[in-house]
Amino acid sequence: MMEQTEIQGVLCMHKPQQFTSFDVIGKLRGILRIRRLGHTGTLDPMATGVLPILVGKATRACDILPDQDKTYRASVHFGMETDTEDIWGSQTAVYPEMQVTRAKLEQVLPQFVGEISQLPPMYSAVSVGGARLYTLARKGVTVERPARTVRVDSIVLEHWDAAQQTAVLTVSCGKGTYIRTLLSDIGKALGGGGVMTSLCRTSASGFRLEQCYTFEQVAQMCQAGTLQQYLIPTEKLFERLPAVYLSEKLSRLYANGVKLSLEQVADLLPTADRYRVYGAGGRFLGTAVTDRAAQVLRVEKNFG
Repeated sequence: MMEQTEIQGVLCMHKPQQFTSFDVIGKLRGILRIRRLGHTGTLDPMATGVLPILVGKATRACDILPDQDKTYRASVHFGMETDTEDIWGSQTAVYPEMQVTRAKLEQVLPQFVGEISQLPPMYSAVSVGGARLYTLARKGVTVERPARTVRVDSIVLEHWDAAQQTAVLTVSCGKGTYIRTLLSDIGKALGGGGVMTSLCRTSASGFRLEQCYTFEQVAQMCQAGTLQQYLIPTEKLFERLPAVYLSEKLSRLYANGVKLSLEQVADLLPTADRYRVYGAGGRFLGTAVTDRAAQVLRVEKNFG
């Protein structure tokens, strides 16, 4: 049986409701008997869906992921607001006169596509003055927090129920976008409010919902001793980066952290500064960055 310390890769989990992302890590440590685990992006307890878990040396990728795009399927109920911007919160306002139509909704959605400004919700993990906002919110404290610029690539209206004043939207976006805040802001633009009633992340960091496993399935993999074959190779995290292939000699130098002269390395592109690196035999070694001023290629992270 493979030693746990040798196991490396990405385990795509289908996060259930009520679990924080850290809860998922904690439960997996018990199932896998591996402490070295990380994840590629936090999901609220209410949310379900894609949570890529980094296993073993793959945890080194946490802070250098080139693909941080995500897609969500979200449900929203118009005509009310809560303190958490979702249905699990305490109601703070109702708008009985608010009557949204499909046409009105479709008219405002384009306002929220592109680079937009968002005010992080009080019930969030954002730190202000050294304190997590959700910690302050639970004490009934509201503080000033700076707005953030986030990127929304598309919003598609999948379903509309005029009688219930509910909609289902598919949102593709970049890192740091709060979907419940987006839905709340859409509600405000429609003349009232809106709260998120469900959220499923359908893709993250290039991985899709159909690639995900439940805790029960992972436990079965471990019992059968087949976990490694279900892990996605670490190099998949870096598919967006161009590849360079090193000779056996250069592979050894790279693995030891030696900076390589750009003249020695084939496949470099004039406009790319980050690369995924393969050694002799096509084995994935890690990532590297170019220093054009010094004319060298240096190790960013090794995964060998």
